[in-house]
Amino acid sequence: MALHIVLVNPEIPNNTGNIGRLSLVAGAHLHLVKPFGFELSDARVKRAGLDYWPHVSLFIHDSWEDFYAKYQHENLAFFSSHGENGFWDLNYSDEMFLIFGKESVGLPKDLIENNQKRTYKIPIVSDKVRSLNLANAVSVVVFEGLRQLREV
Repeated sequence: MALHIVLVNPEIPNNTGNIGRLSLVAGAHLHLVKPFGFELSDARVKRAGLDYWPHVSLFIHDSWEDFYAKYQHENLAFFSSHGENGFWDLNYSDEMFLIFGKESVGLPKDLIENNQKRTYKIPIVSDKVRSLNLANAVSVVVFEGLRQLREV
């Protein structure tokens, strides 16, 4: 029993490394959907994940279509600043897939539009920022899931 963190087209190696480390801390699986904005062998990925990276439960998918073909019937939750629902309104469940987009633009618009009822946002109080750093956003969401599931 574990949460699944899904990064669609991640661009920043340090974020992915930090999220890999987070996934290990949280007992979660990490799914990376290509294309990436870096090589997994990038020293910045490994530095951010430190020596924990080899222990991460990691799954690599060649495209969103490949990922979706395999997991479309699973419990999927999408995260975007364009979501209508607050992330605290999500009823987390074991084996839930928490899906995040790339740092520069988030999830593709059509993905959000086709999954609006399953798209959640983290509140942003200031009008001076568009979103949280991806690694921070994933942390907030994952630990709310662990809190609800009482895994911590």
